[in-house]
Amino acid sequence: MASGVTVKTEKRSASDTEDGHANAKKARKLLPSLKTKRARELVLVVGTGVSSAVAPQVPALRSWKGLIQALLDAANDFDLLEEEESRRFQKSLQEDKNLVHVAHDLIQKLSPRTGNVRSTFFKDCLYEVFDSLEGKMEHMGKHLLRSVLQLMESGALVLTTNFDNLLELYAAHHGTRLESLDLTDEKKVLEWAQGKRNLSVLHIHGVYTNPSGIVLHPAGYQNVLRNTEVMREIQKLYEAKSFVFLGCGRTVDDTTFQALFLEAVKHKSDLEHFMLVRRGAEDVDEFKKLRDNMLDKGIKVISYGSDYADLPDYFERLANEICNQASESNGWSSPYNEEESQNGFSSLKSLLQDEHS
Repeated sequence: MASGVTVKTEKRSASDTEDGHANAKKARKLLPSLKTKRARELVLVVGTGVSSAVAPQVPALRSWKGLIQALLDAANDFDLLEEEESRRFQKSLQEDKNLVHVAHDLIQKLSPRTGNVRSTFFKDCLYEVFDSLEGKMEHMGKHLLRSVLQLMESGALVLTTNFDNLLELYAAHHGTRLESLDLTDEKKVLEWAQGKRNLSVLHIHGVYTNPSGIVLHPAGYQNVLRNTEVMREIQKLYEAKSFVFLGCGRTVDDTTFQALFLEAVKHKSDLEHFMLVRRGAEDVDEFKKLRDNMLDKGIKVISYGSDYADLPDYFERLANEICNQASESNGWSSPYNEEESQNGFSSLKSLLQDEHS
């Protein structure tokens, strides 16, 4: 429920934050072409790296392989597989066979021949893997989610390749309701792409709370790509806005992502997108190779620091810089309607109070 009073919150400037870190470790400078963007010009792409930072004790959030292992463990716990079947799936995982096909076979085993996903054991296994995530969030990850939410409330769009709803849970805890969307809801996805549903998170692989929208196997990918109207509307975003990739080491290799953006969009090198990655002392050559490869796709690879723990601070400074610019130019008025402005600034005040409590 929106507050009746708009609250002006005082954010730390990027320079203040950088000064505070000077004695400990020199922070990476913010790239001018990124920090001067307005929130409304951005689409934040949230990948596995963010979820694994928020809840590192949940193996299913760390990788594709970890998710399939967690589903297999849940199936075994519920006694849904014969001993020989379980051994076969486990062997396929250990041998790193095609994980998409392993997932497909496992889903088929857990799902009876019915079009009603609600009646399948797959739904039970998904809930076993992803339920009760709220109590498993850690401080550093919450710090990162706070900055994502801050940009959303200033007009940025968010899409994710993750099946979890950690961002939605975090926002709800701080008084902001975010809607989870997947590609099965064509009308809402079109509205999201047109900027009419800023406080919604688009899960391009689906979200566990709606098993029928989950994309884990080849047939699911084909169903997603068949909707040309939705695909084209989302592709327009890639041409018109700047995507910022967070925790997305392998997102550009993802089948759905490539079909939606990289294969369909022309003149990619003329675009300006950004990928935030770690550059450790041992990763210099790999970092340079990634940077060169991504430039051809219109993506600037930026180092946020040498440690994974550097990302929340870097992204907080970036979010503050972008949102402070909007505040100064708009006189603290919201880029969207007044009711959302009141709700957004009230919940931002709540976030800042929570951070210091």
